[in-house]
Amino acid sequence: MSRLAKIGEWFDQRLQLGSTIRETMAHPVPRKSASWFYVFGSAALTVFILQIFTGIMLALIYVPSAGEAWNSLQYLNHGVTLGWFLRGVHGWGSNFMVAIVLIHMVQVAMFGAYKFPRELTWIIGVFLLLMTLGMAFTGQVLRFDQDAYWGLGIGAAICGRVPFVGAWVVHLLLGGPIIAGDTLSRFFAIHVFVIPGLLIGLVSLHLLMVLKLGINDWPMPGRLVRRATYVQEYHEMTKKDGVPFVPEAVWKDMFFSAFIIVCVMACAAFFGPYGPSGQPDPTIVQTVPKPDYFFQWLYALLAYLPPEMETPALLIGPVVIIGFLVCLPFFAGEGEKSWKRRPIAVVTILLTAVALGTLTHLAGYTPWSPIMNAWSGDPVPVQYLNGRSPLERQGAAVFQGKQCRNCHSIGGSGGLRGPDLDSVAVRMTHDQLVRQVLQGGGNMPAYGKNLNPAEVAALVSFLDTLHPANQLPARDAAQEDASPRQ
Repeated sequence: MSRLAKIGEWFDQRLQLGSTIRETMAHPVPRKSASWFYVFGSAALTVFILQIFTGIMLALIYVPSAGEAWNSLQYLNHGVTLGWFLRGVHGWGSNFMVAIVLIHMVQVAMFGAYKFPRELTWIIGVFLLLMTLGMAFTGQVLRFDQDAYWGLGIGAAICGRVPFVGAWVVHLLLGGPIIAGDTLSRFFAIHVFVIPGLLIGLVSLHLLMVLKLGINDWPMPGRLVRRATYVQEYHEMTKKDGVPFVPEAVWKDMFFSAFIIVCVMACAAFFGPYGPSGQPDPTIVQTVPKPDYFFQWLYALLAYLPPEMETPALLIGPVVIIGFLVCLPFFAGEGEKSWKRRPIAVVTILLTAVALGTLTHLAGYTPWSPIMNAWSGDPVPVQYLNGRSPLERQGAAVFQGKQCRNCHSIGGSGGLRGPDLDSVAVRMTHDQLVRQVLQGGGNMPAYGKNLNPAEVAALVSFLDTLHPANQLPARDAAQEDASPRQ
């Protein structure tokens, strides 16, 4: 022990951390706060550390490229000793981390821990929750299977609806207008460097504020928070009825964190890793991409909303929710903490939990789009072939062979996932149709790599014929103005 003490003293003389560590271990917490209700924050930190460790190990083998990502995950699952278990721990750790952070946020809200003087601690916690969700979403994308590809396409379509900057955001995330070779490398950088860096910084600041301001006292009915007197009352409470964090409170944190780690490993061993399922193929549209559980409520909500309500819900809803959470401590920063005397807060939390739980349950039964009544073998209606040129008829064959009618309808027959094409030539010019087929857009995937130039030319020639008989197709006025006048 004397040798270890000398080594410790050598480091302490140079780092000067001994007094800080001792002060942190001995800082007093209210006796009732050293309970099992206050263990979720430390458990979230423990799982985050586990995610960093397992993420580093996975990054040594994972190849962030569209052509090799799926193969590298297959190699981890089947070619590396316990590689499947490592992926399982990382995947289930993500699920547990999201769940624990959500529970911690609910507990903080129920106990009024966002009130004075912990407003900034709460706001940082809100952004930690957003970063945790971002970490989970980018991790799902890195699986780059069929679900990940279509999920990313839906996410890009949502970002593309943002006014003014939507196209720029999509280009920044995808590395271009479509999901291509640069997409995975960007999401890999976001998942491995950007979000973890932000999380480490915010977690450090969050812990510093917890140490400086103290752990929230147990909410007692009638004990009101007043800005003028709370800090003095809190310090008097910790002097009279406080206990040191170590060992009185830390053992509960350590026990619960160890229990969570065991649960993560048990789920990884029993259920295994997530995917990857089939390799991503944008031509396979008969798919039902399911997000991970923490986004399934949004999946169901968008499926049930009328189409005209989707954009307002996507653009206004998150801003309102995040704004409410950030502003909460400023309009409710004083008064009661006890949930027994805050019925509005309790009812709001319960209704939110029931709504999210119901939508998450419905996500298991909700189709991604309305039921499609078209089959790839159905012939193109005859009226769309009469009087057509050989090139246009070839385009109709491409239209049928590439299963375009699984998503689009013509003549009242076909899928409802995309818009009907009976008058598409009125809505879009020839060049716009070419661009849409090659690059995709909205919820439509890009087919530039799945059609040769001859097929594209034939398909667009056929689409150019889809307009009412009494209405001319759309034309590019700029090109007409630039043409030489007679």
